[in-house]
Amino acid sequence: MMKLKLTLSVSLLAVAAIMPRVAMAEVSPLDLVGPIADYKIYVSENAEKLVTNTKAFTDAVKAGELDKAKALFGSTRMSYEAIEPIAELFSDLDGSIDSRADDHEKAEKDPEFTGFHRIEYGLFAENSTKDLAPFADKLMADVTELNKRITDLTLPPEKVVGGAAVLMEEVAATKISGEEDRYSHTDLWDFKANFDGSRKIFDLVRPLVEKDDSAFVTKVSGNFDKVDTTLAKYKTAEGYQLYDKLTEDDRAVLAAAVNTLAEDLSTLRGKLGLN
Repeated sequence: MMKLKLTLSVSLLAVAAIMPRVAMAEVSPLDLVGPIADYKIYVSENAEKLVTNTKAFTDAVKAGELDKAKALFGSTRMSYEAIEPIAELFSDLDGSIDSRADDHEKAEKDPEFTGFHRIEYGLFAENSTKDLAPFADKLMADVTELNKRITDLTLPPEKVVGGAAVLMEEVAATKISGEEDRYSHTDLWDFKANFDGSRKIFDLVRPLVEKDDSAFVTKVSGNFDKVDTTLAKYKTAEGYQLYDKLTEDDRAVLAAAVNTLAEDLSTLRGKLGLN
């Protein structure tokens, strides 16, 4: 781990050298090298975990183990959702791994509709593993390729810092309606992963912001705690309650907390001079 971190730091020094000087005089590009290197390790660990978990999930699908595949679906996706801003840098893989039926002309019947949500449709809407083996194989190949590409990727600092807001904004804008995991209703697994990924970024750059704007850091930290507490209400032994079991009031409370956090985090890049 130490060798990897040192190697990343050296490569990121080159990035820092060509970055424009940030607006806050107290924060230099070199100050970002450590947090970005640590985040690269976080992303790499999640990408490797995604490969491992996807193997177990797709093996269950191909073996016709319907109940096991259903049980693994929500937790398998979490490693992807936690690093989604980085995964989305590879639009071809993101489209193949995480697109929804709405993205395709023939919806669920479109042959280009692949990835997690195509398998989700088969498992939960059709209640079957029939004909899902090719989709399982493609998903496995895609997440393996994603892991490979991430290994060789130099992370753009503005994408990393901006990712904290992007993760929460996506929840607030589209996921809160329950439209992403519409067949399985495992949305709260996704929310938790998005939340964890966002908080990881914030925690890594927090010291750089805190020395100049401690009030902002205190406010955002409190809002993270509020979302975390809200999500914890729906924790179960198996993971989380199914999203369709939440009342409209439950969803409204969660949406308000997520929206507030997303608004605060949208200023984070500016505070580090990365706009």
